[in-house]
Amino acid sequence: MDLNGSGVVVTGAGNGIGAALARRFASAGARVVVNDLDSGAAEAVAAEIGGVAVPGDAASEAGVGALVAEADAHLGGIDMYVANAGVAVGGGPEAPESDWDLAWQVNVMAHVRAARALLPGWLERGRGHFLTTVSAAGLLTMLGSAPYSVTKHAALSFGEWMSATYGDRGITVQCICPLGVRTDLLEGSGETGKAILAADAITPEEVVDAVMAGLDDGRFLILPHPQVADYYLGRATDTDRWLAGMRRLQAKVFNDEGKA
Repeated sequence: MDLNGSGVVVTGAGNGIGAALARRFASAGARVVVNDLDSGAAEAVAAEIGGVAVPGDAASEAGVGALVAEADAHLGGIDMYVANAGVAVGGGPEAPESDWDLAWQVNVMAHVRAARALLPGWLERGRGHFLTTVSAAGLLTMLGSAPYSVTKHAALSFGEWMSATYGDRGITVQCICPLGVRTDLLEGSGETGKAILAADAITPEEVVDAVMAGLDDGRFLILPHPQVADYYLGRATDTDRWLAGMRRLQAKVFNDEGKA
């Protein structure tokens, strides 16, 4: 994708991966709309890169509709939408309904609602680019967080469906699937998340390096941690062996009470 002159929206761009993407896209000549729930953070990044801040909720139906409409007005057309905003909540079946709902709304329905708003215009002109931050949890799993694992699998599945359905009609869909990244999300993942992810954690800028390479060749899966491809292959070809390995990791990370 040629970013020079393109109109790009990045959600969750007040910090972390989203901010790094916004900065790199702007440096490549893109006109960037910076979205984040934190209006101050969105405005700071937008001011830094010469973009436009459109703070607000990028998950709810009303919030997505307002973001797409305002971004479209600022940019004169959205060429690429980056559904980067995400949340991580811990627990399993016992996690509160509110946590499950939050993960579903932000990690899945935000993508669905953005696609619903963008597709009519993109299909009419025969082109559009939908880039999502999914996480390696969408290919594998995340111990200690069923809501995160389940919704990231759903986000990946939606991206696959989008690509299969619209890929021959000018719509490019790509999913970014890193392991640990040194962001506030990792810091907030608790001891469990750090025990599993911290050793291989990379910087947001390293994630963006992989994204830029992915934009050049159009691959569906963008894997900032190349080893994820081997893990994914092992999961697919010998699922029982892979699950046994995950149980060993579970036993190593968690004590008898199931806490890190």
